[in-house]
Amino acid sequence: MSKLISRRQLLAGIPAAGSLILTGCRESLPPTYGSLFDVSNAVTFAAQRWLLRKQPLAREFARDMISKHFPAINTTNPGSRGYQILRASNFFLWRLQVEGLVASPGEFSLQDLKSLPARTQVTQHNCEQGWSAIAEWTGVPLARVLQEAGTLPQARYVVFHTVDGWWDSLDMFDALHPQTLLAYGMNGAALPVQHGAPVRLRVERQLGYKNLKYLSRMELTDRLDDVEDGTGAVGASYGYSWYAGI
Repeated sequence: MSKLISRRQLLAGIPAAGSLILTGCRESLPPTYGSLFDVSNAVTFAAQRWLLRKQPLAREFARDMISKHFPAINTTNPGSRGYQILRASNFFLWRLQVEGLVASPGEFSLQDLKSLPARTQVTQHNCEQGWSAIAEWTGVPLARVLQEAGTLPQARYVVFHTVDGWWDSLDMFDALHPQTLLAYGMNGAALPVQHGAPVRLRVERQLGYKNLKYLSRMELTDRLDDVEDGTGAVGASYGYSWYAGI
């Protein structure tokens, strides 16, 4: 983080986070808070939100610290005919659909995203499988895309869907963070297919599985219990927490 949190601040944050839960503040709870099993996750989530309430940045590195090898795991080349057609067109035909609680539902081409103000950041990817790697990412802040679409005041979550069938979601706290990107570049070049071309999500304060590859659609909503299976993410069925903050 750009500013270290002292032990005193950490200890002070625990009761403050607890008070948020006891007062029933839904804005400070993950979508799975209704489960007794997830009480500990709710406490962790609320404490993190309190400690990071000023939205500090994740650590950024010098370019000479970029990892020589950045593993590509899970899907590395979606086998669907639709994706292969997009790839053959150098993603000229690719479109990111934006729908739900926005004033202007529509779509963005890759060129549309590249025409918006870009951000480049060198950050560390922390995988839930136990490895980490540093890379440079270039893309448009998600906040700018949401601004272009006209996010409505009642929107609380952004749900992401991918070409290879995965989906996940962020609350607006993470969605509007300046380092949350729709990334189309990696290490000074176009985003490689194995790393999610043409566009992937970068959420630098969460574990790797929240950084979805092969984005195809975004939906803004005020609730998650009526989206897909209601858990907030496809990873929940594999035992992953909706919130993966680090």
